[in-house]
Amino acid sequence: MAGKQKGIAHTKDRLTAAGVAALKLQGRYPDGGGLFLQVDATSSKRWIQRIMFRGRRHDLGLGPADLVTLAEARKAARLNKELMRKGVDPLAEKSRAKGIPTFAEAAGMVIEIKAKELRNAKHLDQWRSTIVTYANPFFGNRMVNEIDRQDVLRALQPIWVEKTETATRLRGRIETILDWATVSGFRSGDNPARWGGNLEHLLPAPNKVAKKAHHPSIPVAEMPRWWKDISGRPGMASKALRFVALTWARSGEVRGMTWDEVDLERARWDVPAERMKARKAYCAPLTADAVALLKSLPRTSSAYVFPAAQGGMLSDMALSMLMRRMNDMADIDALAGGYVDPVNGKPAVPHGLRSTARSWAAKRGYDHDMAEMQLAHDVGSKVQRAYQRDDMIERRRAMLDDWTDFVTGPKSGRVVALKTTS
Repeated sequence: MAGKQKGIAHTKDRLTAAGVAALKLQGRYPDGGGLFLQVDATSSKRWIQRIMFRGRRHDLGLGPADLVTLAEARKAARLNKELMRKGVDPLAEKSRAKGIPTFAEAAGMVIEIKAKELRNAKHLDQWRSTIVTYANPFFGNRMVNEIDRQDVLRALQPIWVEKTETATRLRGRIETILDWATVSGFRSGDNPARWGGNLEHLLPAPNKVAKKAHHPSIPVAEMPRWWKDISGRPGMASKALRFVALTWARSGEVRGMTWDEVDLERARWDVPAERMKARKAYCAPLTADAVALLKSLPRTSSAYVFPAAQGGMLSDMALSMLMRRMNDMADIDALAGGYVDPVNGKPAVPHGLRSTARSWAAKRGYDHDMAEMQLAHDVGSKVQRAYQRDDMIERRRAMLDDWTDFVTGPKSGRVVALKTTS
């Protein structure tokens, strides 16, 4: 009998028990009706049933030939066909019997693990929502050991160009879930969601198709008016936004700020790595105005510098809603109090304050790396950053003094060196 016989795969009952026992040559031998005997290079033998279910082809293992007889393999194959006629996926049934979870179930277990790692509830919600919205509709009910590259592509392709950032995060999250399934013993082989050497050959590079997100920002010339407006508004969200403007920090870093991170005597704020976007510790100089703002805050039982009314962390929505209220008049009369981005015409958002500050620094001729460092962006090599961290903190403080004078109005007695562009 040849190693692989062609043209007889659909002939019924080609094999015999004696023939199965005698086979030694490596190959796949058809019995007919999709049932095969697979002989490996070591002459070990196992039964394989090739099935087509809902347009997808699978090879279903039926067991080793030394434990499963020819008659038993044929009976198992017939039962699988009966299941398919009833609309039941035999592979899913087999996986379920082994306790293999569906992708949605595996995602839930991974998210439980992530809940202990991600301190920001918003990030955890994003993890959950991207899986529920974009992955589960395609393969949430399928067992993790069944998911292949085509499944992943079906989920990614519809949003890869239009929602590139979301799609790339989704791909990474699917990869993490399938990695967890592999190390948990629920699947084997390559991860179909892996980018390098895999999806990179089937999808365009994200940086080639991504539409750069632009957070609506306040025009530089409008910042003094914005400061006067927000300074007249009460509440912790108002104080937090003012601190964001004075330091160029991300709103999440300010909302999560605790008193043990602040050194009022040295006028500096040391943010631990786990709270930074880049996961690197960051030191922010504090101007006299920033220190005065902090000293004006009430000390409560909360560890947070800008606590919510209940004592926990101030929500992202609190800052966003304050900016929205400040922009409400923009829908009626842009001159009556709205702060509208000059590029996209949208009302400014808290994160846009960083863009406004960066534009101001560029116009004032401040050093590019120094401004980027104040925004907690990586600049230069690791060695350069180590030297710059100490060298630039006082220079950054002077830059922030200049910025504060521009936004709030010059303070008497302070001499500010005007910067000019060359």
